[in-house]
Amino acid sequence: MRLNKWIMPVALLGALLVAPSAALAAPRSFPTPQTVSPQLQQLIGAEPAPYWDIHPQSAAEWKDWVSSMAERAVQGLPSLREKLGVSVSPGNIGGVPVFIFTPKDLPEANRDRVLLNLHGGGYVLGPGEAGTQEAVLMAGIGKYRVIYVDYRLAPDFPYPAAIDDAMSVYRELLETTPADKIGVFGTSTGGGMTLILALRAGAEGLPLPAALAAGTPWTDLTKTGDSYFTNEGVDNVLVSYEGWLGDAARVYAGEHDLKDPMLSPVYGDVSGFPPTLLTSGTRDLFLSNTVRMHLKLREAGVPADLIVFEGMSHAQYHMLGDAPETQFHFQELARFFNRWLK
Repeated sequence: MRLNKWIMPVALLGALLVAPSAALAAPRSFPTPQTVSPQLQQLIGAEPAPYWDIHPQSAAEWKDWVSSMAERAVQGLPSLREKLGVSVSPGNIGGVPVFIFTPKDLPEANRDRVLLNLHGGGYVLGPGEAGTQEAVLMAGIGKYRVIYVDYRLAPDFPYPAAIDDAMSVYRELLETTPADKIGVFGTSTGGGMTLILALRAGAEGLPLPAALAAGTPWTDLTKTGDSYFTNEGVDNVLVSYEGWLGDAARVYAGEHDLKDPMLSPVYGDVSGFPPTLLTSGTRDLFLSNTVRMHLKLREAGVPADLIVFEGMSHAQYHMLGDAPETQFHFQELARFFNRWLK
């Protein structure tokens, strides 16, 4: 089946279409739901590619794989930016490389606001411009200026390099922009990092961002949570923790406890968190990561909203730029940030 031309490199956001594996107890196949858009049906019913079960054995093998995925990723980005009317400017904030995305029709209300984007990819994927699709879509559809953090990646830079870089950008941004005008968002690993940034900011006595949006966040780096099992072999993006995903968790964490809240924020103290919007899908391997985090926030008295898309596997809400579900997702993010940012 030929996929829509706006499908971007799924690998970069921790989202790789995948093939059934003998490692799973049995293949599980379900009808493509007719309750979603035709565009999303293409993703749900697409023949998967066999990337999920790759297991690099050395740093060189990791980097070779990441580089090949990145080469695919960047190919469609210029046309996506042109289609959405988004300009890009590389820069450096707090000693960390960034890309700044600005819509040509930036609303007056958003001229003093900024969103910080932390990309997905299991702490190993998405170097340079390769992981910027989500930032482009948010700028183009949501009409916000977006600062994308090109944080360092494992295996060369394990924990805490990624979140250290995100914090460096956030601290520097606070020098010029009040916290109540800053929102932070990301998907998958980036969703987990969004929550970890709030934990780190609180621990360091920094003002917290005005709002957070964590899309299908990797909130537990261990295989804990119902959907790691119930959606194993159902999610046609991540498929199973036993593929590259679990390897990436260990490569980034090194000798650190995977349940450390600075790696798995679902175990952290979220009291005092800003309003948070979480997103997942009914076939998402990370559905439990998302709903567990949502419940924890609600139990702490944090205003927390949850969107669960019908039929979606991991992060498919931003794999097709012209799908109604993609438009809805980024419009919802914009409405959410409009409500909470000053």
